[in-house]
Amino acid sequence: MNAVQRVAWVTGAGRGIGEVTAHELAAAGYKVAVSARTAKDVERVAESICAAGGTAVAVPCDVTLPASVGAAADRIAGALGAVSLLVNNAGAAESHRFVGHDDELWRRMLDANLSSVYFVTKSVVAGMIAANWGRIVTVASIAARVGGKYIAAYTASKHGVLGLTRALAVELVAHNITVNAVCPGYVDTAMTANSVSNISKLTNTSPDAARSVLEKMNPQQRLIAPVEVARVVLMLAGEASAGITGQAINVDGGMVMS
Repeated sequence: MNAVQRVAWVTGAGRGIGEVTAHELAAAGYKVAVSARTAKDVERVAESICAAGGTAVAVPCDVTLPASVGAAADRIAGALGAVSLLVNNAGAAESHRFVGHDDELWRRMLDANLSSVYFVTKSVVAGMIAANWGRIVTVASIAARVGGKYIAAYTASKHGVLGLTRALAVELVAHNITVNAVCPGYVDTAMTANSVSNISKLTNTSPDAARSVLEKMNPQQRLIAPVEVARVVLMLAGEASAGITGQAINVDGGMVMS
């Protein structure tokens, strides 16, 4: 199947990794559905893709709500056709020490990072099975591979994503569907900027000093660029990656070497 004939759905595409991934896929010939909760963000991204000569539709969606996901999937199918590449990128990050941990924060992290992947994947996988072809790529985190201080809920949700990825890879392999995860370290996005702000407040240091803390966690002494993650997603979507499934690919400058 030629890339120009394929339909990609990128969640969390209003900014950051999702926005860059949507542009990379459109440039490669995919018809792209971009979704996020904020309509104006995905409309801006879709308009930018179309202005560059690509094909895109904006589909506002709250991936934590099954009804919203179902409505989005129906709209995408009607506008572009059946989804053959799903990029589960939507997610959120919050931190708190485990003593006194907020139960609502726990639920938010599981809903945003794990249940959302379940709902969105469930909404498109039957079509992939019918087509006997599909690619499912979830943007996880190095927190899917290792533990981290003060991020119990986030880490648990991302470990869950990796478990779901591996289970689906086994279940769907007979249908020519691959299922993989990409695990970035700290990426230069608004989400990381929020982490920098939190570190700055908690440690009473400057934002530059707080950012430096995150940069120094990467052996390359830098934050990862969103396009680096996007191009791994693009690689996993291609025919040349048909033999890669059930994997977690780190994009972290060598933070986690396993």
